[in-house]
Amino acid sequence: MVQSSIQQISDTQEWDLRDLYAGFDDPQFEEDLRSLQQRASAFREQYRSNVAQLSPVQIADCLRELESIHQKSGYLYAFPALKFAADTRDTKAQQFEDKVMEALTQVENQLLFFDLELQSIAETRFSQLQQAPELENYRHYLDRIAEVRPHTLPEEVEQTRNRDMLTGREAFVKLRSVHLGEQEYEPVTTPDGKTATTEAELSALLFHPDADTRLNAYQSVRRVLQQHNSLYGYILNAVTQDHRVESQMRSYKSTLHKQLVADEVSEPVFRAIMDGTQSRFDLFQRYYRLKAKALGQKIRICDIYAPWTTESQPPIDYKTGVTTLLDALEQFDVNYARRAEEFFLNHWVDAKVRPGKRGGAFCAYFHGKHSYLLMSYTEDYTSLFTLAHEMGHGLHFDWIDRQQSYFNSNPPLVLAEVASTFNELLLLDYLLNQAGDDAKLRRALITRQLEDQFSLLFRQSTISRLELMLHDRAEQGSFDRQFVNDTWMDLYRKLCGDSVELLDAHQYDWARIGHIFFKPFYCYQYTASTLVSLACYQKYREVGKDFVPGYLELLASGSQWNQVEALRHFVDVDLEDTATIQNALEYVQGLLNQLEQTL
Repeated sequence: MVQSSIQQISDTQEWDLRDLYAGFDDPQFEEDLRSLQQRASAFREQYRSNVAQLSPVQIADCLRELESIHQKSGYLYAFPALKFAADTRDTKAQQFEDKVMEALTQVENQLLFFDLELQSIAETRFSQLQQAPELENYRHYLDRIAEVRPHTLPEEVEQTRNRDMLTGREAFVKLRSVHLGEQEYEPVTTPDGKTATTEAELSALLFHPDADTRLNAYQSVRRVLQQHNSLYGYILNAVTQDHRVESQMRSYKSTLHKQLVADEVSEPVFRAIMDGTQSRFDLFQRYYRLKAKALGQKIRICDIYAPWTTESQPPIDYKTGVTTLLDALEQFDVNYARRAEEFFLNHWVDAKVRPGKRGGAFCAYFHGKHSYLLMSYTEDYTSLFTLAHEMGHGLHFDWIDRQQSYFNSNPPLVLAEVASTFNELLLLDYLLNQAGDDAKLRRALITRQLEDQFSLLFRQSTISRLELMLHDRAEQGSFDRQFVNDTWMDLYRKLCGDSVELLDAHQYDWARIGHIFFKPFYCYQYTASTLVSLACYQKYREVGKDFVPGYLELLASGSQWNQVEALRHFVDVDLEDTATIQNALEYVQGLLNQLEQTL
């Protein structure tokens, strides 16, 4: 069981960022920024135009210095970025973030030459570097450099591209975040008199037992998105067109190709994920027909997360949620749970609901320190599973931090989501065991897990289908908001069939999806990692505690390995085998069969 010290946490925690800097007036902040710029300049002066002549030992020394510079850059960026995420109305945080981003772009431009000169080394010589024992720790890093070699631009162009990003694509992405953070939503009052005003609170009401409350909360958020549909459509088109231009400049076949190279995912694997999930839309539709029958009403899109009973679950206060999660993790591995406990004791979690706070949830990791978790805890099972999810990220990075240097610390995105989903499955099994003979709670937990899986497997892959159509259209020219609205609705009609009624407001829903603005083709990674996580969890159930060491080694591998090879080596999961996808979907079908037998 968790230690009694966990009872010291506040009811709703906020970050303590003093292990980064004491504040924006902390003199160490400016000193670190100046020092970083000086180190980058000195590095450039010493090594520029000389990289091809360096020995493997010297190149290893250079890489360690670059890692140290990048690590410090991360701390400088972290402080204003985390402050801004905690309160998007904090103009001082926004100003400092802009200032730091500009300074770090200059630092990055000072260092660009190194990778570019590595990439220009003759192939025979570069192959020797890849095999040099002095560079063994950086072998995958060098392999990745070789892979992107055909897509690299001259240094002056790369520098210009980085500078232009500040006032170009990244500025549009930031504009959307700032604009959304400034929006006020029409309040929704529940039958018991509680009023929701923030996006997080309104989204939580989609799980409310009252149908009118769900509809009102859904429409309150989409009404804002409809009001600004033209703006968000314009931003999305601008961002998409910029990716098209960059892909052409770098000789990628498409924006999809550009992203798959970055993600270390082959296109056949991507297409197998898209085709495999689309082939099982029947699971999604079957579930919601069962739900409609059980509730005695047609399921609208605002009802897909409605509870299966009109009786609301008792609230799960923050302390109870924390202790429940830690107890669940402890049954997997005690050291795993103890490390999770440190996140709460050291205030690395910001869970408080407040106006201006960035919506959603995230884990931000900074090498050499730890991760910071952000969410808005609303005292329900959804929040508890979100906490488990983000803690999975935090623990993943903790294991990485213990074994990997900076350049090996950023796992490819499929691996980056495995621990988060695995954590949710650990929590589910723990809660089901705790529920005992409480049939209503057990059904609520099983259906919630199914709905989470449907979101990850089908909604996230549908988002990537939207992006496929957007980026294909961008090859022909600009698109407008109506094209996005219509495409989004068409895709959802195919997913839902006649099982879910789509409201007209759903056409604006895409604007809530931050990832289509931040990074194209990110969301299929949730689907891929869910499939992998289900495969990992099935193996854990089969072999028990013997699975733990290999799993933790997988987490600790970071980006030192190719992700497909790492999965095969550490946990015997083959992502290139289509049976992995089909088996995962059959696992979901099995849960659906169990649910149907209880009705």
